[in-house]
Order: sequence, then structure tokens, then C-alpha cells
Amino acid sequence: MSDLKQYRQSEKLLVVMPTWVGDCVMAVPTLRAFRQLYPNAHIAALIKEGALPIIEDCPYINRIIPIRKRPASSDEPRGGGPMKVARYLAKENFDTAILLPNSFRTALMARMALIPRRVGYDRDGRGFLLTDRLMVRRENGKFIPVSTLDYYLGIARYLGAQQPSHQMELFTNEQNDAKALDMLKQGGWTPDCGKPLVMLNPGARYGEAKMWYPDRFAQVARMCVDKLDATIAITGAPRERNILDEVIASTDVPMIDLPKMGMDLGTLKSVVKHATLMVSNDTGPRHIAAAFGVPVVTVFGPTDPRWTEIDFEHERIVRVDVFCGPCQKRTCPLDHRCMTQVTPEMVFEQVQELLSSESKQETSA
Repeated sequence: MSDLKQYRQSEKLLVVMPTWVGDCVMAVPTLRAFRQLYPNAHIAALIKEGALPIIEDCPYINRIIPIRKRPASSDEPRGGGPMKVARYLAKENFDTAILLPNSFRTALMARMALIPRRVGYDRDGRGFLLTDRLMVRRENGKFIPVSTLDYYLGIARYLGAQQPSHQMELFTNEQNDAKALDMLKQGGWTPDCGKPLVMLNPGARYGEAKMWYPDRFAQVARMCVDKLDATIAITGAPRERNILDEVIASTDVPMIDLPKMGMDLGTLKSVVKHATLMVSNDTGPRHIAAAFGVPVVTVFGPTDPRWTEIDFEHERIVRVDVFCGPCQKRTCPLDHRCMTQVTPEMVFEQVQELLSSESKQETSA
């Protein structure tokens, strides 16, 4: 392993960011820890285009290097292939690469870029490409579930961070904030209207087994309107359009259809800041809500909550124990009982409990 003192003297750091939106949100506390460790260093974040808006306006990094299939300017890598990215990075003279993803590809890319120090977990057969190999905990040959948030912070602790905070946070800009308020106003909701804004996030990129049913999201929406006088907004990625349409078609509850109004990931952050509560599957917007302190009810099915634990006191997880789970499968080979047994009433009960506790806290304050 390399001398930690040598790293503390590093002046130009590259942090390779995860691919998934939720993982990027959970990586922000680690970026903050790096900035605290190296207040005078130049820190750049290498990130794929799809997740880039998550770290826009983040004060802990000096620069974002996007990976796009078609570069938007001459100051970007010429394409997303590892050779092209490595060639670009080699010209930047980074002295250290910190690899948050576990992939062999990212370690090879850092090695080909001739970055002298390469820090990451010894996974995916890439240990020989790293100068600092962090070991992963196993039991009986299997990985022990560890929160992704804490997994990333483990690198910061290895490099010298003392009890780094798990607090997630995200940042927005005035332009997206204005666009978000305009969308909500067009949908009939304003911050001073007196109605709670409940956001539904019925999609999930990981696979269909991870998604609770559209008609049940619709039933929760109906309960929120009837019993809480809430305004409902629905969000999702472009590939989830059919899921959003199913939710909307399953009820006569009016919904602010954010994607149809032109929402992107940047404006989603600004919209979420105004939400009273979110109901979500275990996917990226859940983490965005938590990062802004917005209460969230998360439905878990085949995935193990221990992998994505976020230490957020205003989250309520709804799940049922089944003999076959958590299986981590993208498609259920049986009858999807981990999701079919989660009822709208179970979810709405947690919505009420969260909003009630929030109301009591505001009253006592």
C-alpha cells in the first residue's frame, strides 16, 4: 500500500463516480469527506452523462468531467470508450484516482491514464491494477451486505477521514428552481396553497421485480387526495413512460405529470425540494428526497434494504418477509409475493404516520 502522507500531499484528484443515480446521491457525503481531507486540492469528478445533473452545483468538487457518446465541447473526452477516456485523462496529469465503482473497466482506465495512485475496492478481479486495494467483508464466500453510502465512506476513512458524516445533500441552481416552481404552478400547486404535495415515483431501473404495481400507486394517490387533501405529482424517467401512464389511467385523481411538462434530472431535484412527501420504489428519487430532507415511504420487494440503507429518520420502509427473499433478482421466477402482499393501506398508513410526526415536530418548534 502507498504512504498516506504522500496522498495528503496530492494536488489533483480524480473521483470516478458510480453509474446509478441513487448511488451518485449516496456518494456525495464521500465527496464532502474528500474535500475536508484535502481542502486545497483540485478535485474532479468523472461521471456518465445520465447521472451528471446529480452533482451539478456541488461545492465539493472543482470540475465535472462528463462521459458522453458525443462530447459537447473540446474540453471533454472524445467519446465514452475506456481508451478514449484514458487518453484524455492522461493529459490532465491527475496524481490520484479514487474509484467508487467496483468495475474492472474503471481500474483499467485509470491505469491506462498513467495515474500514479489508484485507490478502490479489490473487486471484479482488478486488484493488480490498484495501488491501494481495500478488502471487502465476506462471510462463507459471500459479500456481507453493507450500505452503499457507508461503502463509499469506507474509502474516505481509509484515507484518513475521522467519523465522516452520513448526511446526504444535493444542490440546485436558480434556473432549475424557477423552472420547477413554474411546472408546479402550471399543475395547480404553489408553496403557499396550503395543500401537501405528494410525489409518486412508480418506476425503477433495476428491473420489473423491484416495482410495486401501478394500480396500487394510484390507490395511494386516491387516499392522499381524499384523506389529506393533497396535490399529487408523478415522476419517472423517459423509459418509464408506460408505467406512469398506467398509474394515471388507474384513477381519476388529477396528477401533475412532471415528465410531460419537460422535467429532467436537474429540475427533478428542484421539484423534490418542494415536496411534502414522496412514495417511491427503491430507486434514485428516493435518495434525492432524503438528500433534501423530504419524508419518503419506500416500497421494498426483492432487494435487501441493507445494501441501500441511508440513515434517514424521515423514511419509512414498507416490505414483507417472504421465504424466497430478499433474492436480488430483476425478474421474479415465482409469483412476486414480496410485492403482491404489500397493500395500498400498508403504504398509506406510513404516509399518515410520517406526516403526523412532521406536523407534531413543527407544532412543538
